[in-house]
Amino acid sequence: MTVDGQVGRWPVSAIPAAYMRPGNGSFTEFLTVAEPHLLPGHGAAPDPAAASRSVPHGTTIVAVTCDQGVVVAGDRRATMGNIIAQRDIEKVFVADSHSAIGIAGTAGLAVEMVRLFRLELEHYEKIEGVRLSLDGKANRLATMIRGNLGMAMQGLAVVPLFAGVEEFPEPDRSGGIRRPGPGRIFSYDVAGGKYEEHDYYAVGSGSTFARSALKKRYVATADLPAAVRAAVEALYDAADDDSATGGPDLTRRIFPVVVAITADGAVRWTDDEVGVVAEAVVAGRMVNPGG
Repeated sequence: MTVDGQVGRWPVSAIPAAYMRPGNGSFTEFLTVAEPHLLPGHGAAPDPAAASRSVPHGTTIVAVTCDQGVVVAGDRRATMGNIIAQRDIEKVFVADSHSAIGIAGTAGLAVEMVRLFRLELEHYEKIEGVRLSLDGKANRLATMIRGNLGMAMQGLAVVPLFAGVEEFPEPDRSGGIRRPGPGRIFSYDVAGGKYEEHDYYAVGSGSTFARSALKKRYVATADLPAAVRAAVEALYDAADDDSATGGPDLTRRIFPVVVAITADGAVRWTDDEVGVVAEAVVAGRMVNPGG
């Protein structure tokens, strides 16, 4: 509220014009005008080749749909060239009440992008008074990735995997109870291209092996626990063939991050819950190493 030429304890003249100008529901567009230096990847890397080798990179993320929604899971390893930079990095995050995002690529930029994306969704709801649809959220993320194209061309790419459930129920054509929409998965390229995937998908350096594993294990009618088991199995197979992907670490109690999204919302499984699944997977591989 403006009182006697002041906003709070600040004189109006001291506040940048961008903060006083009416805008739309995009927080990213506001930052582009008001504070561009706060955007992920602002500026250029002095030596792109060296920068791409000297910063941590995250892999591998998988998403699996099931009867109740969709599961997103990621391993915990970050690498810097041939070095393990971190063993317990988190690459899967709850984006809002009914969606989640997993990140692969340059870890620092990716985490910044996730934070900005979560703010973007919250900002839109506060400004517009309604929440974005699932397609709207996916489109907003594509725009943010496109904004990082300059850094991506220098080797500092961010490749997320976005998944969620439409929180507004779909009408039941038989006249019965309205039901939530099915789980949906969206992948992206470094230029911001958005692609809807079906059934399952994976991104990151171990994605080829993870998708091959899911091709054998995916069951469309599986329940949530079965989908989580399939995701953890796929990450195990990725770690088995890709040195940049970390498998379950029973000694350090480091397990994949798993977020399950259903009609009730997006919930991150606890380490203890994921640990039970991971230990069962490892026990099964002791008997049959190939799965």
